[in-house]
Formats: sequence, C-alpha cells, structure tokens
Amino acid sequence: KVASPELQEAVEEVLPSLKKDGVSVYYVSRTSLTDGVSSLLDKVDEASADPIPESWRSEVTFSTPAVYIYTSGTTGLPKAATINHHRLWYATGLSLASGIRADDVIYTTLPLYHSAALMIGLHGCIVNGATIALRSKFSASQFWDDCRKYNVTVIQYIGELLRYLCNTPPKPNDRDHKVRVALGNGLRGDVWREFLKRFGDIHIYEFYASTEGNIGFLNYPRKIGAVGRSNYLQRKVVTYELIKYDVEKEEPVRDANGYCIKVPKGEVGLLICKITELTPFNGYAGGETQTEKKKLRDVFKKGDVYFNSGDLLMIDRENFVYFHDRVGDTFRWKGENVATTEVADIIGLIDFVEEVNVYGVHVPDHEGRIGMASIKVKENHEFNGKKVFQHIADYLPSYARPRFLRIQDAIEITGTFKHRKVTLVEEGFNPALIKDPLYFLDDRAKDYVPMTEDIYNAISTKALKL
Repeated sequence: KVASPELQEAVEEVLPSLKKDGVSVYYVSRTSLTDGVSSLLDKVDEASADPIPESWRSEVTFSTPAVYIYTSGTTGLPKAATINHHRLWYATGLSLASGIRADDVIYTTLPLYHSAALMIGLHGCIVNGATIALRSKFSASQFWDDCRKYNVTVIQYIGELLRYLCNTPPKPNDRDHKVRVALGNGLRGDVWREFLKRFGDIHIYEFYASTEGNIGFLNYPRKIGAVGRSNYLQRKVVTYELIKYDVEKEEPVRDANGYCIKVPKGEVGLLICKITELTPFNGYAGGETQTEKKKLRDVFKKGDVYFNSGDLLMIDRENFVYFHDRVGDTFRWKGENVATTEVADIIGLIDFVEEVNVYGVHVPDHEGRIGMASIKVKENHEFNGKKVFQHIADYLPSYARPRFLRIQDAIEITGTFKHRKVTLVEEGFNPALIKDPLYFLDDRAKDYVPMTEDIYNAISTKALKL
C-alpha cells in the first residue's frame, strides 16, 4: 500500500489491521515518521534503470487484478471495483480514439484514485507515449495559466469542471492556449456550447462509461449533448439494450412471461449489457452481495445474465445516445418521471445560479417524491424568486418544477465533482431542521416565497395541496 505522508493520521489509524493482513505500507516520501511504515522515494532513487526481469511478471495475465478503484459513492458508500489488466488496456482505447498523439501534453486535475485520471489519463498517456501534467488540486483560476505554462494540448474533464471554468470572469487571453482536445464525461449541452464560444474550437470527446461496467460509448462525431452513438460494429460485438424501468418500484418492468421489455427509439430506458467473455463484469472486491445486485437474470430468456448499469439513457432516431439520469435520482411525481439532470440543466441557465443540485423528497402521505433544488448563488448576485418562477414556468411542465428551493453556500460533491444527494434527500424541506434559506413555489403569487413553519404544517396536514 502506498500513501501520501499528508495522510499519516489516517494511515496510523488502520496500520494494525493492515499489518495483521501482511500488507506493506510506504509513504511517497524520502523519510517516514511512523513505525512500521517505510519510505518509497529514496528506494526509487536507488533503483536500477535496467528493464525489470520478465520472470517477475511471468504469472501476470490479462485477467490478473491490476488495481482496485473505488466507485464515487454518490448513492452510498464507495465500493472497490476489481480492474484487471485487460480492462486497464481497454480503457486506454478512449485516448487513442480521441486522437491523442506522442507529442501531446495531457493536463489532469482529477484525482488519480478514480478511473478517468488513472486509466484513461495516465495509462492512455503511457500507451501513446505522451506527456502528462498533474495538478494535485483543481483550480479554476489557475487552469488556463497552467495550460499556457506547460504547453497543454489535451485536457481531461469530469462533471462540473468545465462549468467551473465558464463561471470564471472572462479574460482577454481566454483563447490564448494550445488546447485542441478535451476528453471526459458528464458535460451538459448548455455548458458545452458556452465553453466552445468562450475558449475556442476545442474538440470535445464526451464518453459514457463506469468504473465497473461492461459497456461504454464515445461521442466520436462530437454531437453536442450526446454521450455516444449506437453503431453497427459495436452492436456486433456487444449485446446491450435499453429496457423499460419502473422508477417507483426501482426495478425493470416485466411482461406477462416475466421478461424485460425493450424500449423503442426516442424513449428512455435502463441500460443493460449482456455479461459474456468479451464483455465481462468483474464485480467488487470482497463484495459478493454487491456484485450480485448489479446482475439482472432471466432478462429476455431463462438463464441469461446482464449487467445493470443503474443509468437511464435514450437513443434517438439518428442513433445518438443521451444520458438521462441515474436510476436512484430520477423520481416520480403526479404519475410522471422527472429526470434531475434535465431540471438542473434548465435551472443552470438562470444568470445568478452558479451551481444547482436537483433531487426528489418524500412528502408524508403523498405518492412518489416531489422536486427540490439546492442552489448556490453567484458572488455579488441576489436570489430572485420571481425570476426563477418565470424561467421554470417557461421551460418545465408543472410536475417537473421544483416545489422547494434551498440556498446553500456550498454544494457537497464527491472527489470527481459529482453531486451528493443522499443527505439532502433525508433532510427534506423542514424549516425547523434546516438552517439554510428555504423557498416554496407559490403558484398564485407566481413566485418562490420564503418557506415558513405555517406552510410546512399546512403541507403536513394536507390543508395545502401540492
């Protein structure tokens, strides 16, 4: 086990159990202040430059575990996904497909303990013979200065990162850089357009993949808003489908014979992919039940097994693939499915909104969940309830309009800039428990009004109809 010396306290806390399991621990430093933990860099300094003897890796095959990567933990605790050498090699294909060359400099501000930076960035760099520039922590204000300083030609992004860049004050030298490719996922259409308009003609390659999943897409035609394209060649090798999903029961819809139902083009469905030798699912380390949970059995015939991605996607008539939402995030209100990503995209267009996290909350004695949004207001801007009301009334059907707003100073994110929703969902909209300012959508006033104990009690006693 290799750890940063900054994590000394955490390492010392678990050291006895690691020692019991016979794990050697090293700090990435030249000295160690902890008994039982060695230092690594001094040993690297002394190491020979000769190639490693082949006998050292004679036991290693494509199916040998290479690394364990913890999933981001947006829906619960992170789980360690087993990544073998075949999968690691497969991930580098994304950097090859997006045209990364030996003379490129890849700038990565993402944590190396996640698959985007480690498998696609670092290993993609090794495969292509390119150069990597690592930054220990992402900084929106330093980003382009770093790109200029290190002659960066390729940037990696995930989720909100490009939007953070669009939120920085415009500068005259915004287009003065050598960046030609951006590779990543989770980019919203509105941010995509704004990013290109402001920072120049950068080829954005958006992809869809998950650390442990056996299916992925790359948007090679660079169609704004899509995560990929369903094509004939991929279909020949990979058996994947979008199937009907019941958001309320949180399970696929089954027909009279107990089999799953494929959705037609243009309809949202749960992405599943057959588990085969070519598309294996290696599961989670030491987590048999968690591994089993991700498998769907008897899908289209007795005995078949598919990987359940937990993601809702849509394929349009032109075969472009769009990410719709995560299964646990989409909620049902008044008999309609509400995709949190879609609502967040709409609210994100309002000029004073810096960041928004949308989720569904339970209302006592009501079916389904009702929409709520946590908003971070831009610096030197004021929240304007009337403006929000007008905007969502123009763009969203009534069932999808968030009934409650919560104004937060900071929106909690995971290590890869994904929004955490679990705590927010649990906290709901009770003004007695929440210290942040809360607002309630008042249809008659055409405004978002401050949420009071009276409104809360009226909802609880059903005196106020939602």
